[in-house]
Amino acid sequence: MAEFLSTKPYKGSRDFYPEEMRSREWMFSTMSRVVESFGFERYDAPLIEPLEIYLRKTSEEIVNQQIYSFLDRGERKVAIRPEMTPSVARMVARRFSELVKPLRWYSIPNLWRYEQPSRGRLREHWQLNCDIFGAQDEFLADIEILLLAINLLKAFGANQEHFRLKLSHRQILNQVLYELLSLPPESWLPIGRIIDKKDKITVAEFEDLLQKEGLDREQIKTLFSYLEEKEDFLERHAQWSSAHYLLRILKFLEDMGVRPYIDYDPAIVRGFDYYTGIVFEVYDRHPENRRSLFGGGRYDELTGAFSKEKVNAVGFGMGDVTLEDFLKTHGLWQTFPRKTELFMALFGEEELIVHSQKLAQKLRDHGFCVEMSLNSARLGRQFEEAHRKEIPLVLVIGSEEYKAGLVLVKDLNTGEQRRFSEEELLRYLKERQKNLK
Repeated sequence: MAEFLSTKPYKGSRDFYPEEMRSREWMFSTMSRVVESFGFERYDAPLIEPLEIYLRKTSEEIVNQQIYSFLDRGERKVAIRPEMTPSVARMVARRFSELVKPLRWYSIPNLWRYEQPSRGRLREHWQLNCDIFGAQDEFLADIEILLLAINLLKAFGANQEHFRLKLSHRQILNQVLYELLSLPPESWLPIGRIIDKKDKITVAEFEDLLQKEGLDREQIKTLFSYLEEKEDFLERHAQWSSAHYLLRILKFLEDMGVRPYIDYDPAIVRGFDYYTGIVFEVYDRHPENRRSLFGGGRYDELTGAFSKEKVNAVGFGMGDVTLEDFLKTHGLWQTFPRKTELFMALFGEEELIVHSQKLAQKLRDHGFCVEMSLNSARLGRQFEEAHRKEIPLVLVIGSEEYKAGLVLVKDLNTGEQRRFSEEELLRYLKERQKNLK
């Protein structure tokens, strides 16, 4: 007896059936519409890149545990992209001198990481990446990327009750660690990782981890002051350019009317690998899905592995898995009917089939979606097929209609039947389409 292959997709990846793709197309088209309204242009890059570009610019966790890498037939070490950042850095460095700055670029690539699948995290996902490169005024670029992040979720119907953008600045943390705690740079990374865990562990556990890294009581007290006093701490240290900068951003966002979406949260650290300025994460506020949805920040050393020319950059990445979870959790996910609105039923005579095919093509030329029956069975079966496919109108050209130059149109939602000439049919369909919009 034959042994059949499994019909399940590879672990951590997904199949998307047509009804699911309709919602995904809505999700991605909404992303593109909002991003392009800010003047961004879309780019893309290869799915496979040289492994070395990730060894230079990607986090240790991704490089050591999550990359799909292999030798190609030319004995070259290559990897399926786990993120888009090294690819876009390579592209910008390659043509930076000839490109008109600032660059506002976005992409929605397919990405792969070998990790344990869980809620909001799969091995394969798609990610919206938005970056601004080479802005003359970095403040304005930072503001624009934050406004874009907020506008994206608002475009899906979300409001301040659904999410919060938590904002910080890496240079403020660096100054706290260096100037107030007198810690050497080599200890900043482990301290940063502990700070990043703060909201997930108890105060006692947090203090214990800090003590294991060598912090004494006074240093821990100072760090708590930084983390708990928030904007009061910034005001007291406004002589720091980074603190003054962040206070200016918060004031600007307040003047823009979006301050209710923003929390200053000094515990937002993100990767120490390349963030150099503002950092932020957008969090879901729903009690059943309290998690980070996406994040980003400023990374001015992005192209350093490819060119000696320094390029200032700010941006973020939003994954499709966490976004879909967010939208479904808040009842914002949308489903859509088929785009096909016309079903052309057929009689068996070849002359009628040719005539029906010609009419179907004429309707397509006018912008209508027409599915031609591939079934010469009785009409009842063809009407049933159209009904099951949720196609509302069935067109029929039988012998009588053909001789009279008419088309029978049946509305499956109302049961109404009418006959039209081809010109009348076009007017009817255009008017109907207008009324449905």
